[in-house]
Amino acid sequence: MTALPNTLYRAAQVRELDRIAIEEYGIPGSTLMEHAGEAAFRALRQHWPEVRRIVAVCGLGNNGGDGYVVARLAAEAGLDVGVLQVGDPQRLQGDALRARRLLDATPVAPGVLPPATLVLPCTSVVALPFDVRALSDADLIIDALLGTGLKDEVSSAWREAIEAINSADKPVLAVDIPSGLDADTGCMQGAAVRAALTVTFIGLKQGMYTADGPDHCGAIQFDDLGVPGEVFNRVTAAATRVELKDLPRLAARQRNSHKGDYGRLLVIGGDHGMAGALRLCGEAALRVGAGLVYLATRADHAAVISAQRPELLCYGVERPEQLAPLLERADVIAIGPGLGQSEWASQLLARVLDTGLPLVVDADALNLLALEPLRRDNWILTPHPGEAARLLKTNTAEIQSDRFTAATELQKRYGGVVVLKGAGTMIVAEQRVEVCSAGNPGMASAGMGDVLTGVIAGLIAQGLGREDAARRGVCLHAAAGDQAAEQGERGLIASDLLSWLRPLLNFD
Repeated sequence: MTALPNTLYRAAQVRELDRIAIEEYGIPGSTLMEHAGEAAFRALRQHWPEVRRIVAVCGLGNNGGDGYVVARLAAEAGLDVGVLQVGDPQRLQGDALRARRLLDATPVAPGVLPPATLVLPCTSVVALPFDVRALSDADLIIDALLGTGLKDEVSSAWREAIEAINSADKPVLAVDIPSGLDADTGCMQGAAVRAALTVTFIGLKQGMYTADGPDHCGAIQFDDLGVPGEVFNRVTAAATRVELKDLPRLAARQRNSHKGDYGRLLVIGGDHGMAGALRLCGEAALRVGAGLVYLATRADHAAVISAQRPELLCYGVERPEQLAPLLERADVIAIGPGLGQSEWASQLLARVLDTGLPLVVDADALNLLALEPLRRDNWILTPHPGEAARLLKTNTAEIQSDRFTAATELQKRYGGVVVLKGAGTMIVAEQRVEVCSAGNPGMASAGMGDVLTGVIAGLIAQGLGREDAARRGVCLHAAAGDQAAEQGERGLIASDLLSWLRPLLNFD
């Protein structure tokens, strides 16, 4: 297997890479198919060395051809193999037909599954109804049904096959991409296979890392199938995958330094009843190394937060003019955690927008911005899908149906850097789209976004550029969430991340 790359591609781009390799570099398509099947079979042996019986579910295209190769190699290795072909075998052509004929020459009894005859011939030549029972004898299922060419919602026999695979309660190895998963958006098209492992080829598909992708792909392995590196220089990747371990360490601090050298951050928010969001944000900024963190909040919250976390400098602000001395001191502003959408909140946001200071805008500050949109270059916007929908005057389902397009459109309309939170958080600047592949579902709890805002703003306070701060902040936040989740995802709360920020930022 090739090391997991950082480049992410759309399905059409992977097809172009495939075309260049075949037509311009003279690599036969059948050779690529053989290499794909070999890579998948190696992964099978590596991850499930005790498996004795597999069932390969194959479609009519090249993805099905890859599955035939896996089945043939498994049979040649002495495994018990059942093969299920979904669709009319008369439609097989090209390299997939060649792979099927090679399979026919092995001691395996492949079968046909047209919509009207749901039967699964096995090596024992016993026909079974194609439901959960049809796959119940397998130790492992190979999904080689649809591949990346899917354009419409899965239906008829294809959907039946996917649902039966998912109902069989057996581990699944997906070949290239789980069937039913859109390679570009990461959304399942009506139904999608849930794999324990996906072995993908030539280029990582961007949809594997966002939306439904992480749930359906399981662990991901990659093989470039021996395609020359020069081929990849011909196609610019659509996005980049990032994790904290991929980023360079921050420079060591000088011994002859003081708190003023590490920035002054002003955090604004915490309307009545929402002081906790502000405190989480401020403390996160301190934990990543900001030198001074000021909080501007309701007067009745200031003393309480100071008592809980005396390192935070809390000020009661009831009128926008009271922000003036704090704005004079600040190097960067974070606004939104617990801000609310009252007249008080609107006035504070308006005052902040009059400054030229770099901003991190989150939560209700985004909701207020959606009411009176504007564009500027010196801010970072950190919406979750609901806030993104309000900013783009649409709905959450539309945002989630294509997170790449939504994040790019947000950046185009509002400028600066956009962080679209969710499964596969995206960082989008004018010329760059990045996807964080870390994080976990335990982080779907209150206050996580407030911590992220504090992390990003605290890094800007220390001198990082907006794009670097957003990238590093998202990755650090996700890594802290993964560390905290080692004791279990369910019940994970935002403050659990705080103790992990410092060691992750300071040590490999």
